[in-house]
Amino acid sequence: QSQLVESGGGLVQPGGSLRLSCAANEFSLDYYSIAWFRQAPGKEREGVACLSSGGGATNYADSVNGRFAISKDNPKNTVLLQMNSLKPEDTAIYYCAAVDSFECPDYDENEFDSWGQGTQVTVSS
Repeated sequence: QSQLVESGGGLVQPGGSLRLSCAANEFSLDYYSIAWFRQAPGKEREGVACLSSGGGATNYADSVNGRFAISKDNPKNTVLLQMNSLKPEDTAIYYCAAVDSFECPDYDENEFDSWGQGTQVTVSS
């Protein structure tokens, strides 16, 4: 059973917006840095955004910088990914992942301790 649960995916037209949520079931996210990854059909999984637990620093892949925003809802123990100006190439399964670290590591999947099962995002007219 995944300790992280994603929600909020769906079908949206190009230029539209979606907000993904990543909820932790069994542990507090206070001391974990959280990243969002995505995997498009036929492609390797790639990191798109990360939020560090120490200081709240964020970083983004070039492909989403300026369009996506990662944040934390502390009372709900949830990390959000606001996705705006969506493009067809954003179509993918989106996963959240947690690492017990104050800083975001490089988007090396082996660094992350917990993963969700993913939520599908489809951008199409």
